[in-house]
Amino acid sequence: QVQLVESGGGFAHPGDSLRLSCRARNFEKSSDYYSLGWFRQAPGKGREGVSYMTMRRGGTPTYADSVQGRFTMSKDRAANTVYLEMNDLKSDDTAVYFCAAVPTPLISTSQWAEAFIDFANWGQGTQVTVAS
Repeated sequence: QVQLVESGGGFAHPGDSLRLSCRARNFEKSSDYYSLGWFRQAPGKGREGVSYMTMRRGGTPTYADSVQGRFTMSKDRAANTVYLEMNDLKSDDTAVYFCAAVPTPLISTSQWAEAFIDFANWGQGTQVTVAS
């Protein structure tokens, strides 16, 4: 199964920026067959989809409304790595951030988060804390 390792979390003040990385390996098929996503889980809350994108050449990320315009997801296909650039951080962004991988054919565009939650392989998560 796909193995994922996140890095780059930490502490930030409101308005600051952080960059998360997720390296994937052990794809059972070509990496082009998969989409990778970022999720987060705040204390006492469920896992929330943040962004996802296909690992195929091209394509644009899809974002949750809560992060649209502040977060940018990108990829390095050669390194099987995705990134999440988080700008203008807010206290509500405090959460454990997880990377996940799922075969792209399982994703319904309108319900992409559900596909990841039901079928994805997950990383161990990285803590992001935003506070004054």
